[in-house]
Amino acid sequence: MKLRELIDKLELEEVLRKNEWITLLEEYTEEDAGYAAKKARLIADKIYGKEIYIRGLIEFTNYCKNDCYYCGIRRSNQNVDRYRLTREQILECCDKGWELGYRTFVLQGGEDGFYNDAWFEETIVRIKEAYPECAITLSLGERSRESYQRLFDAGADRYLLRHETANELHYGKLHPEELHLKNRKECLWNLREIGYQVGCGFMVGSPYQTSAELAEDMEFIHQLKPHMVGIGPFIPQADTPFAKEAQGTLSMTLFLVSLIRIMEKNVLLPATTALGTIDPKGRELGILAGANVIMPNLSPVSVREKYKLYDNKICTGEEAAECRACIDRRITSIGYNIVSKRGDYKV
Repeated sequence: MKLRELIDKLELEEVLRKNEWITLLEEYTEEDAGYAAKKARLIADKIYGKEIYIRGLIEFTNYCKNDCYYCGIRRSNQNVDRYRLTREQILECCDKGWELGYRTFVLQGGEDGFYNDAWFEETIVRIKEAYPECAITLSLGERSRESYQRLFDAGADRYLLRHETANELHYGKLHPEELHLKNRKECLWNLREIGYQVGCGFMVGSPYQTSAELAEDMEFIHQLKPHMVGIGPFIPQADTPFAKEAQGTLSMTLFLVSLIRIMEKNVLLPATTALGTIDPKGRELGILAGANVIMPNLSPVSVREKYKLYDNKICTGEEAAECRACIDRRITSIGYNIVSKRGDYKV
């Protein structure tokens, strides 16, 4: 079967077999990728128009109890300048973001036991009291179902939890023994059942990754039916065991963005900061490949450089207003518009 026939089959909502995914990912050409990108963009435009949603990212702690081999804020990294934002600092970020047109705030941090459920509940309530029309997205890692329920009841709307890889053996090569893919997936299913808009995702080109693992990622996404999918290229970080591993490619990442849009048509799909890090036009190319979300940084400039998941991260020195103006210009230049909306998943 020709590769474009597989892409067409995906658009018709037919499930691809694992061997078909592998063929598609191993044999595609730049022309095939262009064909997929055009199809993906038409699908996104039909559902979301020319609107691109922005999320204000607040990276509130770089402490983490985990020791994932790819992550720059892993607990054993002694070179990290650790920080924690106070609730008041987070609220100040939201105040600034609201003025700049952000209607979704994303609280993201390492798995830091310093902050308990009660602290998050109060923070969520405070944000919602100040801005009842906003959406709150959490990205706090693996927690108990009871914890997820408490935070949802407090007013959280969405939850991002990248599964990183859907293959158990591959998961074990990226994480220490105490972390398990089974638990990761269970968290995602719990979040979905509770009622969150749920986001999963993975790194493209992570160490030991093959087309077979990527095929399983696509199968898992189709099974989970998430509201959001965040993918970006693997970028090595100097203070991790994977410091000398090869970086993920722009080509494969963009192709997968397009395939995800074609497969899960209504999904909220970010053009990630990692894309912009490996290519100056990466985020624009992500939009043109089918993405419809951008997540600029609202964190205080004083801590941005310290939240170093990978090396050479962009926009660490820009004030929020500078960042917003830059993003507006970039997105307008390719025929799309940043909008001040919550940007919920469209059914």
